[in-house]
Amino acid sequence: MKDILDLHTHTLASGHAYNTIFEMAKAASEKGLKLLGITEHAPNMPGSCHEYYFCNLHVVPRELYGVKLLMGTELNIMDYDGNLDLPEDVLKKMDLCIASIHPPCIEPGTKEENTRAVINAIKNPYVSIIGHPDDGRYELDYEQIVLAAKEHHVLLELNNSSLAPNGFRPNTRENDAKMLKLCKQYEVPVIMGSDAHITFDVGRHDNVYPLLKELDFPEELVMNSSVEKLMEFIKRKRG
Repeated sequence: MKDILDLHTHTLASGHAYNTIFEMAKAASEKGLKLLGITEHAPNMPGSCHEYYFCNLHVVPRELYGVKLLMGTELNIMDYDGNLDLPEDVLKKMDLCIASIHPPCIEPGTKEENTRAVINAIKNPYVSIIGHPDDGRYELDYEQIVLAAKEHHVLLELNNSSLAPNGFRPNTRENDAKMLKLCKQYEVPVIMGSDAHITFDVGRHDNVYPLLKELDFPEELVMNSSVEKLMEFIKRKRG
């Protein structure tokens, strides 16, 4: 499988990661990636950067070491109505927005509440990816999530960190398998993300590959193979 991009990574600015933008970009270059997303945790994640950080991303070059950069954020879904922790005037400046559920920001609700929160985030015009929707602490109706992603042109992430043997999110493999079967049925694309918090993990999707192979998931529905295809997808969502 051709795998030349990684859109979900964090630097020191996120508060619990360990490298700089330059170090992450250099690692991406050394690993042969063509596109790297730097998606710092949004302000409501404890220890992460202030809103001002995101307002100033225009000063960062969009290519380093021969790797194209997308500078953005991993937003926190804050409530069951899908509200996010950066305002629209900041989101419209981002190259890329991922929205995720994190325990410091929202308590697990019922299956219906969790599903409503994610679907409303999917509907946000600036959200292009739902991060780690496999977290077993938040039960979801995956059929509803997949259908909403298809309707609103959003990618569902296969998070390499979630699937790691020492991963802390429960039931991720079972949940990803369920989601992938529905994505295959409804022809909904997905994206692999490393969720790297250190250079060694940039571009790592090795925990995802076996599951894709086991389920005979169509390669054409995995968006990591083409920078042009990925950028066109994001552009289409943002109009």
